[in-house]
Amino acid sequence: MTTTRRVTWPQANARRMARQHLTDPAPAGDASPAAVTGAMLGAHAQVPSAAELSVALRLEGATRATVREALWTDGTLVKTYGPRGTVHLLPSADLPLWTGALSSIPAGADPMPPHVRMTREQTEAVLTAIGEALADRDLTADELTEAVVERAGPWAGDRVMDAFQDKWPRWRQVSHRAAHRGVLCFGPLRGRRVTYTHPRRVLPGFTPRDGAAAQAELVRRYLRAYGPATPQHFARWLAAPRGWAGEVFAAAAARGEAEEVRYEGAPAWVVAGDTEFPAGPAAGVRLLPYFDAFAIASQPRDLLFPGPSFTRALGGGQAGNHPVLLVDGTVAGVWHQRRSGRRIAVTVEPVAEDVLSPRRLRALQEQVERIGEVLEGRAELTVGKVTVGPHA
Repeated sequence: MTTTRRVTWPQANARRMARQHLTDPAPAGDASPAAVTGAMLGAHAQVPSAAELSVALRLEGATRATVREALWTDGTLVKTYGPRGTVHLLPSADLPLWTGALSSIPAGADPMPPHVRMTREQTEAVLTAIGEALADRDLTADELTEAVVERAGPWAGDRVMDAFQDKWPRWRQVSHRAAHRGVLCFGPLRGRRVTYTHPRRVLPGFTPRDGAAAQAELVRRYLRAYGPATPQHFARWLAAPRGWAGEVFAAAAARGEAEEVRYEGAPAWVVAGDTEFPAGPAAGVRLLPYFDAFAIASQPRDLLFPGPSFTRALGGGQAGNHPVLLVDGTVAGVWHQRRSGRRIAVTVEPVAEDVLSPRRLRALQEQVERIGEVLEGRAELTVGKVTVGPHA
């Protein structure tokens, strides 16, 4: 008789932290920004400085310059639209996997108002236009708008999309779909202006992988990074239909690639055979920036954000809007940093007075000093109230 493996939250959490290089940073000689970003399944980059911090904190001796070099000089990282249609840093070598998987996930209901939406034919026309326009040059958003309008028609440039107290041209509602289809990613800044380019200019020979094969591989990588997990966890992480997630998990189990365990008393899945977990819980003090992958993807969320942390650090149920203080693997507060020249003022607000023992306070000071190194400045710690609101 086969006995189903039982896994507790402390065991799962400790393994996730170790695999995400949060227990100990990856040795500089054995890893790279691309390697640690791959282990995270992407670094959320809507706030560029937060993405740089997420990656560099996981790599021994790395700074923000290390991450920028990987992104803009050696090209081992790429900035594009990833999970949930949000801006991410991904390993360039993994771009065929991500585009193959994300482009084949069934689309949900169109969130755009009827007067803004595009038909299927219009969408395909825009995606074709984007691919052609970016094939041999980097373009700003305005330049790409001109190119899309020229190829698809004036309707594509109608300024009908509400965005940041402005109106964007109609075509931009499918920017993330263009990235998922493999015809758009971000190029280097032109002054302060964002540019877009074609992934083939970043990764010569680039072609998205077959959708079914890419989905299967993404499930495997997700379970390795964040398992035990359920189809509902996977769907939430991707902002994908739950029914579809259930189907791909069932297919992985049928192929013998996923194995069921009992996680906190309920069924969940890990990669087949991947059932070894640390004997003890996570330990240590860590500071994670806005939208860190660990805070967003780890489930169940109420165990990662226990008690008052759920209210203070998870306002509105949206992980990532606050940088978080991790103590022994769970969220125990929030923090904020403000820069003036080389000086970086770091304010940490624990959710309870007894969170920071003298030993933990010393560990926190070390974390703050490390943040200063990553950001190439001099960081100073204050323990007190964080008065800055959540990042929108």
